[in-house]
Amino acid sequence: MAQVVAGSYDCDVMVIGGGIVGLSTAYALGRAAPGTRVTVLEKEPGPARHQTGRNSGVIHSGIYYRPGSLKARYAVRGAAEMVKFCAEYDIPHAVTGKLIVATAREELPRLHALVQRGRENGLAVRELCGAQIAEYEPEVEGLAAIHVGTTGICDYGTVARRLAEASGADLRFGAEVVRVDRRPDRGVAVLTAAGDIVRARMLVNCAGLHCDRIALLTGDEPGARIVPFRGEYYELARPDLVRGLVYPVPDPAFPFLGVHLTRGTDGGVHVGPNAVPALAREGYDWRTVRPRELGATLGWPGSWQLARRHWRYGTGELHRSLSRPAFARAVRRLLPAVRDEDLVPTAAGVRAQAVLRDGTLVDDFLIREAPRAVHVLNAPSPAATASLPIGREIARRTLDGLAASER
Repeated sequence: MAQVVAGSYDCDVMVIGGGIVGLSTAYALGRAAPGTRVTVLEKEPGPARHQTGRNSGVIHSGIYYRPGSLKARYAVRGAAEMVKFCAEYDIPHAVTGKLIVATAREELPRLHALVQRGRENGLAVRELCGAQIAEYEPEVEGLAAIHVGTTGICDYGTVARRLAEASGADLRFGAEVVRVDRRPDRGVAVLTAAGDIVRARMLVNCAGLHCDRIALLTGDEPGARIVPFRGEYYELARPDLVRGLVYPVPDPAFPFLGVHLTRGTDGGVHVGPNAVPALAREGYDWRTVRPRELGATLGWPGSWQLARRHWRYGTGELHRSLSRPAFARAVRRLLPAVRDEDLVPTAAGVRAQAVLRDGTLVDDFLIREAPRAVHVLNAPSPAATASLPIGREIARRTLDGLAASER
């Protein structure tokens, strides 16, 4: 592989990853520093093929996240910005509001804690008794609920494409990075699977499901590994049962929000996701197994610590994955009218969840800087909602790194 030679750069900033975070970063760089040459390398034939294009399309309000965290700050800000962006670029979207519903008495303290958290994050929330739920969702039953008015829906795949078009970046699809040569005194060169070499002053790692691998190729230890969790969805055959968005009360021990119902911009209703271990980074079904990737997951001590700590929760998720009746029973806690045959399987997604060596799930966005590089090491949901402010933050750090490298 050719080495980096000072003055022989193909671009100023090389972004690895053409999902919504990488494209938002390219978009932010173009606005913060016009004239900056940005190249985006994406291994797929087009943008938004993984987490961005395979989620439930929710514009999250920010109610769930610890006050002061990056997730809380960027989700609240990003939700308003995403609605504005969609309106400006004529992207299908709607501000629908949503219900978070408690169906058991032991969930009530967690529901009340969410009310407080939402208010600390600057959100207007309405508390509902069981009888008031029908004002929003006549078919949903529960003991109490929260209505969050700023939640919405949009088409994130289209958002990503608009960001790509508006960024002014050089977009290179089918460009899988296989080697990285980073020279702190010179810059970064990467080799793609097609044999192309791209040289840049700075590297930005927005590789999602493969971000830890790219960090290691760059020579930086991320301190965590991506453990992929597949989220399986169904489509509701009777979408008239749900008007908008309905969520259960989440378990604070997990970053997953539980099986929920989401009416999309196309009028259909998604049901899900659950959260089961994927047998490959892009393991969208049980048949997809990549031994090398699975071996890397099993070889990370945090994976075993996580399994030991949460085996009971995981067993329930596996059961719902393998049994549609079990999945339907989970849905009926919120929507009693659902029958097993109302659930029609649809496309799954995989969450790129960073796990520390001790088995701790990284619960906030994680962005780390290194010489000539910025690594985004944990950006699962609500990263799509928060993508515009995340992109600006990554761009700021990248431009600071560029300036430092020129001194």
